[in-house]
Amino acid sequence: MSVTAPEGFVAVGGSAGIKAGGMPDVAVVATADGRAVPAAGVFTSNLAAAAPVQVSRANLKDTGGQVAGVILTSGNANAATGKPGLEAAWGLCDAVAITIGARPKEILIGQTGLIGIPFPIDVVLPQVSGITSDRAAGPEAGAAAAWAIMTTDTVPKEVVIRGNGFTVGAMAKGAAMLAPNMATMLALCTTDAAVDPATLHRALLEAVTDSFNAMTVDGCTSTNDTVLVLASGLGATPSSGALTAALSEACASLAQQMVDDAEGATKVSHIRVVGAENDGAAHVAARKVADSLLVQCSLNGEDPYWGRVVSELGSAGVSFDMSSVSVAYGGVVVCAGGVAASHDAIAVAAHMAGRHVEIVCDLGVGTGEAAVLGTDLGYGYIDENRTTS
Repeated sequence: MSVTAPEGFVAVGGSAGIKAGGMPDVAVVATADGRAVPAAGVFTSNLAAAAPVQVSRANLKDTGGQVAGVILTSGNANAATGKPGLEAAWGLCDAVAITIGARPKEILIGQTGLIGIPFPIDVVLPQVSGITSDRAAGPEAGAAAAWAIMTTDTVPKEVVIRGNGFTVGAMAKGAAMLAPNMATMLALCTTDAAVDPATLHRALLEAVTDSFNAMTVDGCTSTNDTVLVLASGLGATPSSGALTAALSEACASLAQQMVDDAEGATKVSHIRVVGAENDGAAHVAARKVADSLLVQCSLNGEDPYWGRVVSELGSAGVSFDMSSVSVAYGGVVVCAGGVAASHDAIAVAAHMAGRHVEIVCDLGVGTGEAAVLGTDLGYGYIDENRTTS
């Protein structure tokens, strides 16, 4: 149970012909009564932003953050598709709006899949009203929506967080092209908290900072990355801190689920940098290590090759002093003062053999710290991405 857990939301998932074989490829999440409610969004920083990103940004701006529903499609990103792509995105919003009794600008859209391929609007559009008409409350409807947005994902990503008098439900898709800001991914959160759009937007910005913006799989930023949140207002009015905490917990769970399901990955890396000049420098350094293909290969081979880690730290463009650096795998220091340290090799090998690998790097030049979730580079990733996928 995810996006339908908070009061006031319905959902549906169905097939509209984007994917072959009748696979689910359209999800709609809307307010139960079709009224517009406070909403917010955070989008990709990629300047080649896809049509759905452009349309959702415009609709949020034009309505002042008032949204009645969201349509999400999978199998075709509707990116690099020019004016026809924009017209297709607008057309999908129109179809949902008519069906639920809202204004077209009160509908947001997220799309994911292959880039540069014309969106099959003539096939999809006739199916949208029928799919939308089947929207319902309850866990089955929420689960159907989560399944419909998957592409190379092997499992749906869902979470429910209970607050004091309010609930946050969320779903996401993403298994590659995960390198924020943001990290291809779509995420939709719903809540029954009573909150205004500005407060909701601030909470969402903070929530993505240490979740979707602190993970990486391949260093690639998608054209379509979108995180949305809608608030029905049927629950309590939480403090801004309580709302942010709940959204942050939901987004962190989804980010962890995405990394766990990353294409071809056999390891989840937890790269933590401490002792940096400041938190920003720590994040830059942690991301440099997490994105390193050489480090990712070492993780895949279960080889604690700390020299590659130190090399990435030294080239990250942050304050660095080789004589102050230390590196630890699973709490076992293998490098101290920039040179090899005597350590328990058996303990390190046991840690490297696990699914989750922690690497802590102490730069020794300040008090800044940050963490980034990453993966190894597995054979499956290359198999998945060596052709159009």
